[in-house]
Amino acid sequence: MTPRFHPLTLLAAAAAVLAITTAASSWPVSLMVAAGAVALAAATGSARRVLLAGGAILAPFWLSLLVIHGLFYPEGRTVLLGFGPARVTAEGIGFALDMGLRTSAFVLVTMLFSFSVRVPELVAALNSRRLPPQFGYVLASTLMLAPIIAARLQKVRQAQESRGLVVEKGLRSRLNAIRLQMVPLVLGLVHDAGTRAQALDARGFRRPGPRSSYREVSDSMGQRGFRFCALLLAAAAVVLRIMASYPGGQS
Repeated sequence: MTPRFHPLTLLAAAAAVLAITTAASSWPVSLMVAAGAVALAAATGSARRVLLAGGAILAPFWLSLLVIHGLFYPEGRTVLLGFGPARVTAEGIGFALDMGLRTSAFVLVTMLFSFSVRVPELVAALNSRRLPPQFGYVLASTLMLAPIIAARLQKVRQAQESRGLVVEKGLRSRLNAIRLQMVPLVLGLVHDAGTRAQALDARGFRRPGPRSSYREVSDSMGQRGFRFCALLLAAAAVVLRIMASYPGGQS
């Protein structure tokens, strides 16, 4: 049976891993974290969603890194290949790989968290800690943004296909179909945002004072201890990184 983790435990674990990875600033660490995120996604059955969502973000990012830093890295000295003003340097490729792996680890861990956590339970857990409701709403909206956009885009596509929209194989036809779908998608999202804001105001979202929730999230002493240790390790990694950045901080 899959263990039931408190949403704040998942949040603390993700935040600690990201903080330690950023503080380490090492491509082997980033590679290990990215591989670990993929392995955990496969173990939990969300590998396909994590890889698809992460790939949509990372593919253009990796391409831009390789083009900008791989070909036009200003501090490159070891030229591997040169043609015109562009030079493929070992330093540029190394910098692109380091930044790409670090960002890949960040994106994959974030995607794994977003597909693992139950958003209503996360909001209820944040409210029980007396955090501002705006914080929980922003976090929940961010986690739910991709599924909301995907669902609305599917509805827009089905509505247009029922009205006779035919997408041919040519690039021009596909671009025209994207244009026709983006306009109602954006307008629908803007309308939903206004409707949601009115609903929140009607329920006293901005009013101060204690709040109650119909959803109770069970917690345990072991998970609270894990969260404390994870955040402590993350803070220690950040402090060590800051100390090492000062002159004389490294032996």
